[in-house]
Amino acid sequence: MSARPMLALDADAIARCVKRMAREIVEARDHTSGKLVLVGVMRRGANLAERLAAVINDGGAEGAPVGTLDISSYRDDGRGAPGDPRLLARNIPFQIDGNRVVLVDDVLYTGRTVRAALSAIVDLGRPDSIQLAVLVDRGQHELPIRADYVGKNIEAPAGQRVYVRLSEVDGVDAVVVGGGKP
Repeated sequence: MSARPMLALDADAIARCVKRMAREIVEARDHTSGKLVLVGVMRRGANLAERLAAVINDGGAEGAPVGTLDISSYRDDGRGAPGDPRLLARNIPFQIDGNRVVLVDDVLYTGRTVRAALSAIVDLGRPDSIQLAVLVDRGQHELPIRADYVGKNIEAPAGQRVYVRLSEVDGVDAVVVGGGKP
């Protein structure tokens, strides 16, 4: 018997998380070098990167360009696409070399997606630094990876999923723990 889905974040809570994370990213500029660029992991990470950039740019800070990255052929869990990783879908209209890259994803769970994204970024160049921003960190990492910027830490029992739904993809902003789609 599966547990009933539980709403963990609604649209307003997601907006507050994005705003706070954007502020933290801007504040960290004083302690890091390199130009700030955001790279969102396809699919919802890319949408979150756009939202973060909009808040950063609206706040009067120096603009933060956004790129997107498909890491499917870098995955080590059998869910990846075959083929040369350098030829997969990506839209990074800036240099990686020497920049401060903030990698953006929706959920940090095992850390395997982040590991794949790090490999993909390093294949594209040598950034000054790479930081990680996630809307949800659900813990239970299998790899020694932690996020620099977290919207919300959410504990979900083993066997239950954390679903991030964003209006750009799903028509609604919500984070749900448990059963199927909200």
